[in-house]
Amino acid sequence: MPARQIYLSLGSNIGDRAANIERAIAALDEADVRVRRVSSLYQTEPKDFPAQHWFLNCLVEAKTNLPPLPLLDALRRIEFQMGSRKLVARGPRRIDVDILLYGRATIQLPELQIPHPRMHLRRFVLAPLVEIAPALSHPDWGDTVAGLLAKTADCSQVRKVPATP
Repeated sequence: MPARQIYLSLGSNIGDRAANIERAIAALDEADVRVRRVSSLYQTEPKDFPAQHWFLNCLVEAKTNLPPLPLLDALRRIEFQMGSRKLVARGPRRIDVDILLYGRATIQLPELQIPHPRMHLRRFVLAPLVEIAPALSHPDWGDTVAGLLAKTADCSQVRKVPATP
C-alpha cells in the first residue's frame, strides 16, 4: 500500500499539556506515522463539556503506510500508554489523538469516520489546520479549510501559543 497523507488532531488538558503533546508526536514514529509538519500549539476553550481545564491542541500532517483501522489502533495504543482514559465523553484527556483525514478517503464505520465528522465545525481544529494547510480540501466539504474557518459558527476561543525561544 502506498503511503497516505494524513492529518491528525492532538489535544491535552491534564498535566503538562505541551509535554503530553510533544511525547505523543514523538511516539508517532514508532507507530509507522512519519510526521511532516506540525502546527503551533493553540490554547482552546473546551467545547462540549465546559467544566474542565482548557486544552492545548495542535495539528500534524504525516504520511503512513497503515490502513485506517490499524492506524486508529496504533493511535489508541499511544493514548493508552500515555495514561489517557476516556472516562467522560469529550471530557478531560491527558492526550487525545484523532484522525481527521486519510488521503481523500471517506470512511463510515461505527468505530471510525473520516473525514472526522465534526472537524469542519470546530475552530480548535480548523485554526491550526489553516496554519499548515490553508488550501486543503476534501470532496465532502465543497470548500477549503480556510473557507470553512471563515464560515464557521463556532465562536469558542482559540489562541495561538507564542513560540518559546
